[in-house]
Amino acid sequence: MSEKQKKGAEKKKEEKPKTKKLVVIRIRGVTGIRKDIKDTLDMLRLYKKHFCVVLRSDKPTVGMIKKVKDYVTWGEISEEALKELKKKREAKYADNTPKPFFRLHPPIGGFERKGIKKPFSIGGVLGDRKQKIDDLLKKMM
Repeated sequence: MSEKQKKGAEKKKEEKPKTKKLVVIRIRGVTGIRKDIKDTLDMLRLYKKHFCVVLRSDKPTVGMIKKVKDYVTWGEISEEALKELKKKREAKYADNTPKPFFRLHPPIGGFERKGIKKPFSIGGVLGDRKQKIDDLLKKMM
């Protein structure tokens, strides 16, 4: 490898692009869920209603989220909202290590007008919210 190629390889290692962080919140409960969807929710560590996890945005994760789209809402979280979430709602084990999920309150003022069974695109709660997930997180902290 020439000197120029080595410098190029070192520069690529240094310029690691930040991966987007997705926050996923479980909205609906366990009644009437198919086993494969319940298993996917468990793999995402969304065990109960109003549980929240922060995940990297990669292809397998997005595929799992799309499979459970009728039970969760998700979006891209901002750095400020992530810091506030960790400060206010981080749960810890007995040995003081952080748990891989957050427990949230029901939202102050309730969910959107159309309820928890309709997608966000038509006025409900479920599905992709993009950057508007921060507003819901603030209502639930």
